[in-house]
Amino acid sequence: MSCPTSGLAISQAAALGALHGPAELLPISSSGHITVVPWLLGWGYAELDDELRKSFEVALHAGTAAALLITLHAEVGDALHGLDRRRLSLIALSLIPPAIVGCTLQRPIEQRLGTPATTAAGLLAGAAAMAWADRAPQARRREQAGARDAIWLGIAQALALVPGVSRNGATLAAARLRGFAREDANRLSRDVALPVIAAATLLKGIRYHGRGLPPGTAAPFAVGTGAAFVSTLGSTWLIRQVERDRSLLPYAIYRAAIAALVVARLARSGASRTIIG
Repeated sequence: MSCPTSGLAISQAAALGALHGPAELLPISSSGHITVVPWLLGWGYAELDDELRKSFEVALHAGTAAALLITLHAEVGDALHGLDRRRLSLIALSLIPPAIVGCTLQRPIEQRLGTPATTAAGLLAGAAAMAWADRAPQARRREQAGARDAIWLGIAQALALVPGVSRNGATLAAARLRGFAREDANRLSRDVALPVIAAATLLKGIRYHGRGLPPGTAAPFAVGTGAAFVSTLGSTWLIRQVERDRSLLPYAIYRAAIAALVVARLARSGASRTIIG
């Protein structure tokens, strides 16, 4: 069932919302999946107006962020309770790089780096970083994080603005490369990522809210947001799974496989155009 005025099918909105939750929790790039999966499947979503798709992705992030606040409320409460000058400085420093890049380069990134080809490049680059980080020593604890660690985590979050890189994957790779143990790297990743997710969702929501939604999009937006909320609630066990896993390599291999599918599809399309031409 589709909305004739918008071209955004409710069934596709629901499927993308269901995909968004687990893709956000795992280091595999939710933005990358929301870009390449509809394109690989030939869905009409891939042909929608760029602004409409960006608005819809903000709605998906809102659903996921709301679910994370509920499921991680104990962890968030502990973090707030234990907030001291050191941890505040850590979070503040980690916010600087993504804030600068987001304010100055967000538009060019959205306009030029949201294609299947560039998303595949982001997936591959993130996969390579994760595979490299997996070989790093893991001796440091979360409490040992300092200013340099915060800056590197911030740089990772800035790089994750490129579709396909993955905020979770980039910050995990950065923390592991800085020598943090797996569980501590995961906690650090969430410590710095949650404020950025909340702030980015709020700012983008304000940006797109002023334009209003095209007629016929309210239903698919609501369905997609609800599906993202539910899928995130149902997938939070994946957070502990990533912490328990002995390696990031399986996620890196998966990302490389998705990128290979995109490259193969692009190659076939290019060959077809050459033959027809």
